[in-house]
Amino acid sequence: MAMNYNKLWKLLIDKKMNRTDLHEQAHVSTNAIATMGKGGDVSTKVLDKICKTLNCQIYDIVDYIPDEDNVYKN
Repeated sequence: MAMNYNKLWKLLIDKKMNRTDLHEQAHVSTNAIATMGKGGDVSTKVLDKICKTLNCQIYDIVDYIPDEDNVYKN
């Protein structure tokens, strides 16, 4: 499973913000932001803080990309 945060990075650009601004305004650790930069998993608490700061919904900042070998088949 991978998370894709490209929407978040584009939203930051649209709002004329950078990752440091996000860190400072959302009170999210630099480690969490670095993890998102690598497509890693972060807590829902982190995502909640970002959504509140940017006044957006979770689908505005992240996409879920399932692993091909772990797709459920019915």
